[in-house]
Amino acid sequence: MKKEQESGSTRRMIMKLLKTKGPLTIGALASELEITEMGVRRHVLQMEQEGIVKTKVVRQAMGRPLHMYSLTELAEEYFPKNYHNLALELLRELDHGSGIEAVNTLFEGRRRRMLAQYSPMMENRNLEERVAELSSIQNAGGYMAEWNQKDDGSYEIREYNCPIRQVAGQFRNACQCEHNLFEELLSAKVTRSECMAEGGRCCRYSIVPI
Repeated sequence: MKKEQESGSTRRMIMKLLKTKGPLTIGALASELEITEMGVRRHVLQMEQEGIVKTKVVRQAMGRPLHMYSLTELAEEYFPKNYHNLALELLRELDHGSGIEAVNTLFEGRRRRMLAQYSPMMENRNLEERVAELSSIQNAGGYMAEWNQKDDGSYEIREYNCPIRQVAGQFRNACQCEHNLFEELLSAKVTRSECMAEGGRCCRYSIVPI
């Protein structure tokens, strides 16, 4: 376990150095970290295989070419992000300046855009196919969605992650607009019985034909 922790710590330090000082060579990284080049190379090559690090060969007027290492776009996912804090600040400012109706109008506009985007995917499909497609859409958005058909013939969608949880916790209309979007996309009656923004373990939706 200690070796795994040390390995993870070294990786994090390499990423931090490449973020703040990169591109860097293996030698430069080893010097900064005060460990062997062999040790650094092992980590960097593994990170390159994972798509976190990329290399560029820089030719010099004299001497051997340099292999410069830098972070890829994928590596950005490993650094802290405060998107939800920014979103909350903007929504609070809108609420303070223009009132809650302006915030609700913003959520409603999002619902309309998503409806226009996803409605074509639901055409000429039965309810089960629409439920499956909606789960795939939500999964692509990071909601960790699952669905199943219950014994009474109705369907259920469960979402175990909510990317907008912090926003929905303070602006409940975000959940209502998503609920309305589900009903429109599925052309069915949707009932939410559990919600993560209200302390639930997941967001649970029951779906029955109209």
